Amino acid sequence: MSFISAYNLAIFLIFMLCYTYQVYYVYVALRYKPQQYVAHDQHRFAAISCGRNEAAVIGQLVKSLKCQDYPSELLDVFVVADNCTDNTAVIAEQAGAIVFRRNNKVEVGKSYALDYAFKRIMDEYADKGYEGFFVFDSDNLADSHFVSAMNAAYDNGEQILTSYRNTKNFGSSWISSSYSLWFLRESRYISGARSALDTSCLIGGTGFMVSARIIEENGGWPYHTLTEDIEFSSSSVVKGYKIGFCNDAVFYDEQPTTLSASWTQRLRWAKGFYQVALRYCSALLKGVLGGVKTTQVSEGEGDGIRLSTERRRRFACYDVFMTVAPSILLTLATLVVNTGYLVVGALGGMSVGPVETHTAVEALLMCGVTSYLSLFGMAALAAYTEHERVDATPRQLLRATLLFPFFMLTYVPISVQALFTTPQWKPVKHVIVASIDEFAALPAAEKVVTK
Repeated sequence: MSFISAYNLAIFLIFMLCYTYQVYYVYVALRYKPQQYVAHDQHRFAAISCGRNEAAVIGQLVKSLKCQDYPSELLDVFVVADNCTDNTAVIAEQAGAIVFRRNNKVEVGKSYALDYAFKRIMDEYADKGYEGFFVFDSDNLADSHFVSAMNAAYDNGEQILTSYRNTKNFGSSWISSSYSLWFLRESRYISGARSALDTSCLIGGTGFMVSARIIEENGGWPYHTLTEDIEFSSSSVVKGYKIGFCNDAVFYDEQPTTLSASWTQRLRWAKGFYQVALRYCSALLKGVLGGVKTTQVSEGEGDGIRLSTERRRRFACYDVFMTVAPSILLTLATLVVNTGYLVVGALGGMSVGPVETHTAVEALLMCGVTSYLSLFGMAALAAYTEHERVDATPRQLLRATLLFPFFMLTYVPISVQALFTTPQWKPVKHVIVASIDEFAALPAAEKVVTK
């Protein structure tokens, strides 16, 4: 067997061995209904949003949180107006939020603003007795049932929770619809499956809850990589915490609409994943091998919930390791090696004959076709099963499904660029000004809001 054939076979087997378990996730998500939580008590929470120059959207987020079907005296809303030069703070205050004005040109970004908020709340509002914190981005809208659904999950012992991420602007462009399909798939077929299997999910930057006890344990929010959400998730799983999923807690998120804005955002994400991989892959591997011991805590109301068995904790560490490991570099290496064989063969290289050249061409074509079909299948499944939960026409869903693979394949050059650049955190401009009532009036969204 030639080197190129052996190399391609080896890469194929590595991917199959490492990621086939995610095919089982699809079966689990289709086979089992999302976990339903029933609350016996109502707990006290604070919702936090950190934003820079978000005057266009911050008011609607605060209003959606102020209109929850949950006792208003048990939910306070905090907004960090972070290095703002507009009237974000004033609009947030008028909507009913408690506002912290932060001006720090050195420690820039959401993670630092979030750490600032947690420390001020724990210091200045300790008498409030908050049991958990919700974190939202300024452009989000919370479904009216969001807090009561999360309260039920918390009341059943969940200490860290992610939720169902819906979209405000599916049909704005093929970019926004691709993002939307990815997050719909992640909610149903990744987080939903993990929850059904009683393993750990990962939080996705916004729309999540973390207990006050864990924030106190961590001394605030000491996670300052470019993907602080994945860093927090990795750290929590290494410690043995399970991150749960609440399917009934729905929020709406605004997605970028242009390739340039998307590229900038995903470049930061790609670099952040590299940072997290360097920091946590070793600890995650130790967790897989059983080399990390955690102090068990009692399960129960407000106490916390750990991964229930050593086997589940090991699998959770493996699952997170496979999420943060830069596997896309193997795809890139395959493209480089096979393309290199074609170039050398075309130039008459002595070591590359027609058999190797044919093998390289075949491998590249197979890689392209299988990548497209796999990504198309992911998108089609999410579009088909989740279409009632998103405001999109059948034509928009079809277009999004066909173009989704091209969106995902742009991660290859983005990942390459992230290897050699260190992007700075930049705010994403949000322009979709809408209230939660407008979404509740839409036929597709109405089925979620009134569920």
